[in-house]
Amino acid sequence: MDPELEAFVPLMPRLDLRDPVAARKEYAERAAGAPPPDTEGLEITDRTVPADPSVPVRIYRPAGAEGLVVWLHGGSWIMGDPDTDRPWSARLAAASGAVVVSVGYRHAPEHPFPAALDDVYAVVDWAAAHAAELGVDPGRIAVGGHSAGGNLAAAVALLARDRQGPSIRFQLLNEASLDDRQETWSARNFTDTPWAHRELITRSWEHYLGSAPASPYAAPARATELSGLPPAYIATAEFDPNRDEGIAYALRLLESGVPVELRQWPGTFHGSQAILSAEVSRRQIAALADVLRRALAD
Repeated sequence: MDPELEAFVPLMPRLDLRDPVAARKEYAERAAGAPPPDTEGLEITDRTVPADPSVPVRIYRPAGAEGLVVWLHGGSWIMGDPDTDRPWSARLAAASGAVVVSVGYRHAPEHPFPAALDDVYAVVDWAAAHAAELGVDPGRIAVGGHSAGGNLAAAVALLARDRQGPSIRFQLLNEASLDDRQETWSARNFTDTPWAHRELITRSWEHYLGSAPASPYAAPARATELSGLPPAYIATAEFDPNRDEGIAYALRLLESGVPVELRQWPGTFHGSQAILSAEVSRRQIAALADVLRRALAD
């Protein structure tokens, strides 16, 4: 493990998802205690996307933005919202120059699959229809997310393709949760790694799926046809149970004719890029912003 990250491992929380409400509260409290991001130069507005039910979003607009990313927070589909995701969204908007639309999708287990995906699809559809109002080119809309948010980004790309819905130019999948089966080498061997571990991932999927069987829209690794999807950037962490499912998804996209940039970050663990004092974390964040800038450029 990267020595700058290893020093923080004893301080990492171990959330217990047996009580989702308590875990959600603890997650929000920890996020509230973090130093606020620099938002200078960003216009930040809260909106409500009309849907059934309506979906809250927070929009970060840097000056001169021409592209947009619908950004989906992590948190095991159970925790997180635009408030807890403010550091991610603000840094991504400032560094990439893209409008970032942070989505407050519904939580499991109160609202299991497909509630969150329905919310995300509604926001992508709205963003495409209101691109001019948002000050961006309708042909420059991306989706992206971290962890459970990466799952939703991959899933909405599949759904938009299959419904012949809004055009998505790019998908940004960071340490994404893609496979409920947990049968890869990393899922079977990294059972007690920092932040993401076997018990947390198992309960996350149980809460998200509820009583429904896993479909490709719930677990994109189950999709049998990946052709026709937007180009992708897939980032994985070395000591992450999700690592190998991300790598496998990248290879399958390539085999289906989809352009992919795959970055495997050595010495890192799931969510470790939140440790901003580590040089590798700063490189990870810079890479996310750089690839998004390139993907949305002319």
